[in-house]
Amino acid sequence: MASISRCLRAARPSAFAAVRSSASRTVAARPFSVTASNEIRKYTKEHEWIDLAADKKTGVIGISEYAAKALGDLVYVELPEEGRTVNKGDAIGAVESVKSAADINAPVSCKITQINLVLEEKPGNLNQVPEDDSHGGGWIAKVQVDEQGLQDFETLMDSEQYNEFTANEDH
Repeated sequence: MASISRCLRAARPSAFAAVRSSASRTVAARPFSVTASNEIRKYTKEHEWIDLAADKKTGVIGISEYAAKALGDLVYVELPEEGRTVNKGDAIGAVESVKSAADINAPVSCKITQINLVLEEKPGNLNQVPEDDSHGGGWIAKVQVDEQGLQDFETLMDSEQYNEFTANEDH
């Protein structure tokens, strides 16, 4: 199965016009909060994201809003296996939409500790809130990160770099 980024390249360029404008929106802090979020979010070129907690030992993985919109209406999500240890780039699951199917790859080396079972019943949550890591959101898995995973994390793009990357993909 193809990665998310390969599936996006196969789509018509005009399909990205609406995606580009929404991909540049980022939220730096929670609403009505005086403290910034303690998580650090980074992205892969394959359109996965990981929020690394302040303890730098745990995180949450998902697919980007850009990818979710480009894939179209998601009809099926294959979730990873809890307890599985994976390396950066390993396929941990898949998404299927009315347009195509794509693998979800691990953005860093990690151990899957929890999966979002809500997505089995409601795969459309990935379209509605793909970058929401709260209960009912579109996150894929919660993970435990080791030293290799931290090194992998440092190679990923921050939100500004990712927005530039996706803007260049549209051309």
